[in-house]
Amino acid sequence: MPSSFLRMEGIYKDFTGVKALKNVDFEIQTGEIHCLAGENGCGKSTLIKIISGAHEASGGKIFIEGSEIHKLSPIVSIKKGIQVIYQDFAVFPNLTVSENIAMNKALMTDQKTMNWKKARSLALEAMEKIGAHMDPDMLVERLSVSNKQMVAICRAIINDAKLLILDEPTTALTFREVEMLYDVLRNLKRKGMAVVIVNHKLDEIYEIADRLTILRNGENVATGKIGEFDRNRFIQCMTGREIVDSLYEPAPSDEKILQVEHLALHGAFEDVSFILNKGDVLGITGLLGSGRSEVGDALFGISPADSGTIKLNGKEITIKSIHDATKHRIGYVPEDRLTQGLFLTRSIRDNTVAASISKYLKKGRIDTAELDEVAKHWIKKIGCVASCTEAPIKTLSGGNAQKMVIAKWMNTEPDLLILNGPTVGVDIGSKFDIHTILHELAASGVGIIIISDDLSELYYNCNKLVIMNQGKSSGLFETKTLSEEQLSTLLHGDITEMKNE
Repeated sequence: MPSSFLRMEGIYKDFTGVKALKNVDFEIQTGEIHCLAGENGCGKSTLIKIISGAHEASGGKIFIEGSEIHKLSPIVSIKKGIQVIYQDFAVFPNLTVSENIAMNKALMTDQKTMNWKKARSLALEAMEKIGAHMDPDMLVERLSVSNKQMVAICRAIINDAKLLILDEPTTALTFREVEMLYDVLRNLKRKGMAVVIVNHKLDEIYEIADRLTILRNGENVATGKIGEFDRNRFIQCMTGREIVDSLYEPAPSDEKILQVEHLALHGAFEDVSFILNKGDVLGITGLLGSGRSEVGDALFGISPADSGTIKLNGKEITIKSIHDATKHRIGYVPEDRLTQGLFLTRSIRDNTVAASISKYLKKGRIDTAELDEVAKHWIKKIGCVASCTEAPIKTLSGGNAQKMVIAKWMNTEPDLLILNGPTVGVDIGSKFDIHTILHELAASGVGIIIISDDLSELYYNCNKLVIMNQGKSSGLFETKTLSEEQLSTLLHGDITEMKNE
């Protein structure tokens, strides 16, 4: 029978009057994989930081292996066997795999110098335990994202980890890499380690978790075995509202917004053709390296196509640059909103008008009061939770920041909006809001293209799909003719057997 490794009773955490956690009970058993879920701002990160000793609880009790811990500092947490792997993995890119893995062990044992032979031996031992295959002498900066994560896990287990906490561990991983990670975590579970995954991707949670805890507004609203949560209960607990998945089916229309014929870019993709009618939401998907993102980049002029034709609203257009794309009223929401979609240090107002600032230039001057009204309009229309238009956009949650990236392009009045990974790192409630916005835009006559590898997102929110495989298009599919399982088969298997005629 599993025993309790960590038990938290009645945990409170206040930040200058803001109650981040309210009377939270949380228990982790040895030899289990436990998912901690909740929308952005629900208190997940605060709870993890209390477990790691980075924050001190304002009230409540913490027990580790049955003993009450009165002051849990980072050092005490590590010595008790708790290791946290955050999204950036906290690896040193300029050090080798061996040095990264051995670093914490050296610090914990007060080593004054690095013993490279011992470090290499430790690294090989740790990699063997989890089945990882990396060159111990390679610089970490040269590794893939998934292998950087493996380095972080190896570093944790050689520090005698008994509880491993991973914060959004699959955000930047491909389908195959997620499978590899889960194999590693199942192996650690079999050896008796407790594992906590912070995640809100339903399909991944059901694949890996034994038990589930859901936080909402700083409170524990549900805990139980994963089998006790169907999709509807999960979403209800997460959001506090009923969100029912249903296939997106637009009103039939013969009005063509976008026609792409035989589009090709040497070394990236070839012979891509599709038609986007009014009301359509077209999904473009494929595994990493399939060419899915490159098609979007070509349509927006980031990496222009070598050949093929593009017709927008019946008129053939040439796109050789981003300027060409914006001139033809094409908008693009990039996959990485932090580095490509937002000016993080600027205000919400400035970000809202960044792509349409020329509209507000009058005799060489800009009326900031007018810009404020524009930002307020979009904050309200798109359902963004923001204190004021002057607040730096970096203060927004992931979901609200993504809404404002979309608002930035909506303010340009686009004819075509391309969105690459529009809900990456966004919680379920915000996902639903974003998809609703996109469906409304499509119904109003804006062409919508979603580039994603999130199968549920594609299945329920796109009525047409283009599946890319090694730079080649499978042709055009209608989502209503597929099941979600068939879509997975198409993405990861042989497309020829199920291709629509």
